[in-house]
Amino acid sequence: MQTFTRRSFIDTAVITAAGTASLSWSGGMTLHAEQLRRNGMACILLFMRGAPSQFETFDPKPGTKSGGPTQSIETTVEGIRIAEGWEKVAAQMQDVSIIRSVTNGKEGNHDRAVYQLHTGYRQTATVSHPNLGSIASAELGDAAFDLPHFVSIGNRSGFVDSGFLGAAHSPFLLMDPAKPPRNIALPPGVDAARFTRRHELLAGLESDDARQGGETPVRDHQTLYDNAKRMVLSPRLKGFDLAQEPDAVRDRYGSNEFGQGCLLARRLVEHGVTFVEVESRGWDTHADNFNQVKKLAGSVDTAFAALVSDLKQRGRLDKTLIIWMGEFGRTPRINAKSGRDHHPLSFNVALAGGGIRGGQVIGATDREGTSVEDRPVTVPDLFCTFCQALGIDPRKENISPLGRPIQIVDGGAPVRELF
Repeated sequence: MQTFTRRSFIDTAVITAAGTASLSWSGGMTLHAEQLRRNGMACILLFMRGAPSQFETFDPKPGTKSGGPTQSIETTVEGIRIAEGWEKVAAQMQDVSIIRSVTNGKEGNHDRAVYQLHTGYRQTATVSHPNLGSIASAELGDAAFDLPHFVSIGNRSGFVDSGFLGAAHSPFLLMDPAKPPRNIALPPGVDAARFTRRHELLAGLESDDARQGGETPVRDHQTLYDNAKRMVLSPRLKGFDLAQEPDAVRDRYGSNEFGQGCLLARRLVEHGVTFVEVESRGWDTHADNFNQVKKLAGSVDTAFAALVSDLKQRGRLDKTLIIWMGEFGRTPRINAKSGRDHHPLSFNVALAGGGIRGGQVIGATDREGTSVEDRPVTVPDLFCTFCQALGIDPRKENISPLGRPIQIVDGGAPVRELF
């Protein structure tokens, strides 16, 4: 080790401080993003399509009219209680933090709220905003990487695309995590060299269309084919093969689509993929809410806890932000069908990894869970928080096809207590 004198320490500190002071915040975030890219920073979004009830997940209200029959359980963190049915997440609570005071105003329509909770923006007729996964792909992904930077698993309900960021950052859709992507083997008699020549021939044939006014669709088409070519020839394709996992590991995640999707997400981020979304469907519980949530929580609780535990054990949790959320919450009032209706005024989000300090609850709702009582967190706040965890500058501007500069996140501030 080199000897470090007091004088050399002071000189170095002064130089460093001067250099830091001369950087803009945006410039500093850019350098931070470059460092995170080299470190393999990633994000896994566990999206509960249909809007999960906060009362039956992480903000139970036992003993109240709105709480219904749902009881709360202790967790490994003293003072934090969550809904019954989430016993395995409760055992990991030291690594998980909950925001109980998320609000998206009056956006109670599923499609519009799904859009908002994937982009950070309300839906408009003039601009198609990019998915959070596409933003992560553009900001953190290496353009030379040979697998998709954004993989969406189990999404059968429609997805939010890459918007004005273009085809290069669109999600790669995989319906069944237990089945590797289709059509990835080269045809008989076609080796890598011949396949590459065919690809080059296609590009040459399309160049005439590009010169005659079709530049944009040709560019997008060639981007998709370039990505597909790299993927077909990639040695990292084995990341999609769950058969390489021991049976005991697969069982720990749960023998169902969502559980295996979470295991595949872990494998993909270990193979360098930047962003993976795993979708759980069926959370639109207007009827039979309590039985439906119990059934859904059985698979999600197991897989969520296994994912956090596995990443931590393998030394990747600090480099992987895990987000659990849906598009809004559900009403304190229990309807005549023993269900809960749409409630965008207050709902909860759970976070782990990526520099998040676990074992915390941020914000609170009132006694009946009708509204946010403490520390409201808006959707822009939430997206600024995601950006801080991933090292993305939320104020960076991208140019839309109409020539309009649009920030990654418009307004908001990160929930700094989480870090």
